[in-house]
Amino acid sequence: MAESILFLAHLEPSKGELPKIACEALHVAERSARELQCLLTVALIGADVQLVADNLAAAASRILAVTGADFAHPRYASDAAAVEALCKAANPSIVIAPATSRFLRAIPGAAARLQGRTDTHISSLAVTDGVLTARRWFYRQRLEGAIQRQVRPWFLLMDSGCSEPWSATTNAQAAKLEMIEAPLTDNLKRTRFYGLRAPARDEQTIRPDAKLLFVAGAGWTKKQSDGQVHASEAEAFIVDFLRNSGASLGSSKSLVDQTADKEAVLTFMTHLNQVGQTGSTPRHPKGLSTCCHGEEPHVVGWRFIKERRAVNIDPNCGWARGKADVLYVADAFQVLAKLNGLLREKAPAEEVTVST
Repeated sequence: MAESILFLAHLEPSKGELPKIACEALHVAERSARELQCLLTVALIGADVQLVADNLAAAASRILAVTGADFAHPRYASDAAAVEALCKAANPSIVIAPATSRFLRAIPGAAARLQGRTDTHISSLAVTDGVLTARRWFYRQRLEGAIQRQVRPWFLLMDSGCSEPWSATTNAQAAKLEMIEAPLTDNLKRTRFYGLRAPARDEQTIRPDAKLLFVAGAGWTKKQSDGQVHASEAEAFIVDFLRNSGASLGSSKSLVDQTADKEAVLTFMTHLNQVGQTGSTPRHPKGLSTCCHGEEPHVVGWRFIKERRAVNIDPNCGWARGKADVLYVADAFQVLAKLNGLLREKAPAEEVTVST
């Protein structure tokens, strides 16, 4: 049976545009449709999708949409109903969508209603002899698995940072939208969206879309050259750097574990910041490690970082043994103090608070 692909996406409520992860998933969907020699259908969910549809007109042979105030914000009942209605209208065998928190909640339920199957956190898709193979990581991203399914429809949710974003090769043109009805009963409307609450920019330390990953190691809370511990000064340096650079914060396991050991700690650091063999494996374009020895458990979390740099006073640390592209043998306190000064001169810190 010939395959057919549906690319499914929702708009960002605040901006009315596709999130970056959706553009990456669209690039994968377009390439997969070309390799499978089938047409690509695009389906959009949001309050008003016309401008986005115009930008995507060159990529799709058909564009479907579920629109309205009820579908502007994330809500399981309305999102699942929209996905179900769009899939029934398009009747695809394969559905490719970004692995956003919104879709990770709604798509598995919609797939169950359609007697389909869902695979999440997909890192790549490949076509061999007309057969689609999906790949994803298991066991803290230490094992890669290849998945093929015969059950249709097959829903594939693509992780971020696994592909280049799609970009239009021609100017935007007016798209012919096919509006699909996804009726919501009063029972489905019991859950209501009241608003968003987000921490201030300097309080949010995990930023998946940041260009730089800044990783702190346990050396920040150890005795320095004067024989004293300067944990409070380290906190000020790191927070100032994150605020001015917009970097995402990572940590070695030894640093976040110090809370249980009753040693000096960085109070804003939690196990959610942990990067490495037993932590997360982020996908930032650049990474800067400080006061971290670069041993194998740490480096596992850096496998997808494209450019690696490290600051350490020990020229024989693990980063120097071929694990870092550049190693700065220097005091991290002095380096960060200099960097913060340069960043403040370049652009004043911008406080961003979103709340309702």
